[in-house]
Amino acid sequence: MPTEIAGIHHVTAVGSDPGRNLAFYTETLGLRLVKRSINQDDVSVYHLFYADHDGTPGTSMTFFPYPGARSGRVGTGQVSTTAFTIPADSVEFWTERLAAEGVDVDEPSERFGDIVVPFRDPDGLPLELVATADAPPANLPDGPAPEEHAIRGFYGVTLSLQSAEPTVDLLETMGYEETQAGGDGEAEHDRWRFEASGDLGAVLDVVEQPQAPRGQPGAGTIHHVAFRVENDEQEEWREVLQDEGLRPTQIIDRKWFRSVYVREHGGILFEFATKSPGYTVDEDVNELGEKLVLPEWLEDRRGEIEAGLPDLS
Repeated sequence: MPTEIAGIHHVTAVGSDPGRNLAFYTETLGLRLVKRSINQDDVSVYHLFYADHDGTPGTSMTFFPYPGARSGRVGTGQVSTTAFTIPADSVEFWTERLAAEGVDVDEPSERFGDIVVPFRDPDGLPLELVATADAPPANLPDGPAPEEHAIRGFYGVTLSLQSAEPTVDLLETMGYEETQAGGDGEAEHDRWRFEASGDLGAVLDVVEQPQAPRGQPGAGTIHHVAFRVENDEQEEWREVLQDEGLRPTQIIDRKWFRSVYVREHGGILFEFATKSPGYTVDEDVNELGEKLVLPEWLEDRRGEIEAGLPDLS
């Protein structure tokens, strides 16, 4: 078996207005734009990467913002919520900040001993801030939020499933261990918490909702969740996924990492992404996100691609 999964590498979502998306994630949440590129499968659309200062795996939220995209529906067969870590004493700062910015935010609540602040981005994408006593150090030195309150990277994600068992079996194969279980709302024991070994994005909640509608892709929904794997173990992970009865893709070079994609048993798109070479392979760390970067196999189309992209102001 390859090394167990340490946690999330990145989460990719679908948005609509690219300028609004950029403003929200950099100015409101205080993340850094670390890569300004394009969707390699549809070069007319940006691929925007937000993360900590260095673009560390486990901190990176990325978007395909399609101008004018219709709204999707969050439901089963999807990552239904993405959660970021904040320090335990930062709840008041963030609830006041989000409210002042006109963000659609709920009252804080408790889940498994942590305080959770649920809110939505401008496209309605469900997000959470989870306040923990063991938040890692901040790495957003130039962000708009004070360093002591800055987002620390991913806490984890929630998977919404009509039937949890086959997905849970896969997660356990990946090295996730169940640590807690509890009810959501009026239901009993329909949320299970699994944790990996890493310190960023190590938490994964599974919510079973047999009667809930299936999710529909569109703006305000998650496209896929990616997990961190060692560079020399990616082919082994392909074999593990095949042994699980799944149909993973071949290894795909994404320039900043190599990827294997697979639709798991519950319908959620998983990616297994390498931790290197990373976002600094083609830009200096202090210049990340300042210009449009393309993988070398698309460089000869730069003029055409730039002409076809929407305004990002």
